[in-house]
Amino acid sequence: MTKQELLLIALSSDGTAEFSPVQIQKLIFLIEKNVAAQLGGSVFEFVPYDYGPFDSSIYEELRRLKVCGLVASVPTFQGWEKHAVTTEGLAEGYRLAKDLPPSVYDYIKQLSIFVRSLSFGDLVSAVYKAYPEMRVNSVFKTV
Repeated sequence: MTKQELLLIALSSDGTAEFSPVQIQKLIFLIEKNVAAQLGGSVFEFVPYDYGPFDSSIYEELRRLKVCGLVASVPTFQGWEKHAVTTEGLAEGYRLAKDLPPSVYDYIKQLSIFVRSLSFGDLVSAVYKAYPEMRVNSVFKTV
């Protein structure tokens, strides 16, 4: 599986829901930590960073998907963008997901809902709790 394919599957797993950058980073990290073997192995290389696991190539791949018309970005008043699949991206994500074991796709869908249900702080804290090695370079202080 390629990076773009994994991103499309993950971002389309709950329709055209919008994801913040931290939600995308943590969603992909958790997918790779928990079901990478069923997806053919990890494709991203996460390192501990300011707010936990991070791979800058996610942003490069999102830009490529935007150029292809498969992902759209919406600016927020905080100064960053939220990302969501377009109609074409949704169709491609669903097509790619058909090749996954149903239990893996169900896990990705539930994980997508989970990461979007938490505040920034709660999401980062939850990842740190499960993967304490990812807090090594953190600037985020949990309570």
